[in-house]
Amino acid sequence: MARAYVGVSGWRYARWRGDFYPRGLRQKDELAYAAERMTSVEINGSFYSLQRPSSYETWRDATPEDFVFAVKGGRFITHMKQLRGVDTALANFFASGILTLGDKLGPFLWQLPERMTFDPEVLAPFFALLPRTSQDAALLAERHDEKLPEQRAVTTALTRRPLIHALEPRHESFDTPEARAFLASHGICTVIADSAGRWPVLHDETAGFRYVRLHGESRLYGGGYADSTLDRWADQIRRWLSDDHDTYVYFDNDADGRAPHDALNLLARLA
Repeated sequence: MARAYVGVSGWRYARWRGDFYPRGLRQKDELAYAAERMTSVEINGSFYSLQRPSSYETWRDATPEDFVFAVKGGRFITHMKQLRGVDTALANFFASGILTLGDKLGPFLWQLPERMTFDPEVLAPFFALLPRTSQDAALLAERHDEKLPEQRAVTTALTRRPLIHALEPRHESFDTPEARAFLASHGICTVIADSAGRWPVLHDETAGFRYVRLHGESRLYGGGYADSTLDRWADQIRRWLSDDHDTYVYFDNDADGRAPHDALNLLARLA
């Protein structure tokens, strides 16, 4: 049976303390508090730098058994190298401890810079490198370089499981039949991103699951979602579930602290 995973993009925000997080809650307990109320979160720190295996282990152990993490791909890969010549960078990324999440490892999110246009000659080699099973990820991780010392590298998969990938383009050149067909042929999910009109909204199904990022309804990264909008999203998610599509939804309107409240309101509608 398909399942909806709903949560937030990152969970360490000072603005949430004393609001969503009760006053006095220890920072190290914030993930556990959120995970008791949501079904998933995006790991956002992996976008900015390689995380440590101990961090992934701590996050895994702080969450319920059926909780799922989406992992955001590193900006060194997506923004600095723009997917070109990233063999070693990908090996380092997958060796950084991600595999310690085990059965709690969900989709990988690859967010492109908005200047990056649709180019099959760049995308195809990158998609070919992406591991589609945890065993493939472990083999890729073994090719890490000295940036990750052996004592910090994790090159063994805890569980045998498929791995899935979602792409968040931010350029209008991806809003074409050619681009949609290309992503579908590689089994890459197209992210549906609501960005208060900043970037194109790509609705098409290109993989066997759906991935939604809600960056803000009226203001990018800020404000909250109206009840009527959450009702519409709940109806849409139910349709995807009825089509047997697991659905991952993450609120990224964190600036005013609305993201966790919107996530809980959407979950209540789906209960």
